[in-house]
Amino acid sequence: MNLETSLAALLKPVQPGLARMREVLLAQVADASPAVRDMTDHVSRFQGKQLRGSMVLLVGEATGNSTDEHATIAAIVELIHLATLVHDDILDGAKVRRRVACVNERWDNQVAVLLGDFLYARAFALSTDLSSRLCSRLLSEATRRICVGEIEQATRRYDFELAQERYESIAGAKTATLYAAACELGARYPAGNEEQGAAMGAFGWELGLSFQIIDDCLDLTAEESELGKSAGTDVQDGKVTLPVLYTYQRADEALRARIRDIYTRPGLSERAKALREQCDLKPGLDYAQNRAEQLIESALGRLSRLPAGPSRASLEALAGFVLARRS
Repeated sequence: MNLETSLAALLKPVQPGLARMREVLLAQVADASPAVRDMTDHVSRFQGKQLRGSMVLLVGEATGNSTDEHATIAAIVELIHLATLVHDDILDGAKVRRRVACVNERWDNQVAVLLGDFLYARAFALSTDLSSRLCSRLLSEATRRICVGEIEQATRRYDFELAQERYESIAGAKTATLYAAACELGARYPAGNEEQGAAMGAFGWELGLSFQIIDDCLDLTAEESELGKSAGTDVQDGKVTLPVLYTYQRADEALRARIRDIYTRPGLSERAKALREQCDLKPGLDYAQNRAEQLIESALGRLSRLPAGPSRASLEALAGFVLARRS
């Protein structure tokens, strides 16, 4: 069984909710403008695994907190995620996502910015229709933190002395924030147990940070054909991720100089490939993998407070999916 088939099996406990979530998503990306429809039809192919929306539903079921509005919340989370993908591709200068051209590549950066804004607007307009303000409040704060994380990362380009704690704070803000909000909403909405919501939010944070660390490793090692999106963009953009950070900070001066040169030499193409060929990244990649595993182990411990059942089992299995994924 491949990973995609396995994931579909893991999501069986919430299939009805996922079907409703997808109906809401389709309705929200529709628009009377032919130009907008062309772009939203294109960007709908980026939706991929829909893990974040699935987390809303699985945590809701696992905690006994599921409501009729959870599917809408899941759709809102996925709209926000889709908006971040469109904007991330601009920031990264990416050309391909889910094996199709990025919006900024097919059209241009200006159009991509506007489409991302359109998706954010749809998400937050939909959140105002819910019976509780909790979703709007948590997701507006999550969106702020995502933006701060992106700004912080942009100002830390080429920072090879970055502390691991700071790296994790920035990487987590970018990626883990939305996972955490999805899980907290699943457990708390509309006015549930705050302690349980915090515990599930922490589970989502650790799962999301592990996801980002694995993503950082894949960006260095995977081929674009395997990854399904542009690879090597972190090095090309001057982002020093955990595998490189660990390698650099434990290297001798000769290796440090080589790494800096690959990151900064004018006109050098395929910097990630050059880094792989000229530097031994295995210690850094192994360390990053181990750190991702530590985070998953901690996240799994947080699920022990939940009653046994199919949804909890799916959440536990999803943690393994995060570690094993190749795209």
